[in-house]
Amino acid sequence: MSETPAIMNPVNIRYMVGDVLACVDWYVRHFGFRQLPNISPVFAAVERGPIRLLLSGKGSSAGYPMPDGRQPEPGGWNRFQIIVGDIVTEVERLRAEGVAFRNDIVRGPGGAQILAEDPSGNVVELFQPATLG
Repeated sequence: MSETPAIMNPVNIRYMVGDVLACVDWYVRHFGFRQLPNISPVFAAVERGPIRLLLSGKGSSAGYPMPDGRQPEPGGWNRFQIIVGDIVTEVERLRAEGVAFRNDIVRGPGGAQILAEDPSGNVVELFQPATLG
């Protein structure tokens, strides 16, 4: 019987981006990510806690076409979530800094959420959990 492998930190998430350097600046400036070494116009990595975000441009190996001709591209609906204590205040701060959102704050039984877009159209979800009462 084999053992379950240990969970390794950090968790890597790859986003295809149109402008690597603009996205590095966006994640560092607006969400407190730290830029990691080895930045280039086609690839960079930023980190916040256990999340390492790999930002890959068209010229990176992740941007090469698939055997069937499909091209990796930015955007879509997959995302990671950042938990916030006061979503209204956080959205006001980000809007004042020029961050674009796909929607307005949505409230549901689990809490409130909104979707911010990076310069390439990739999504970051801000989420404020509902308080248990």
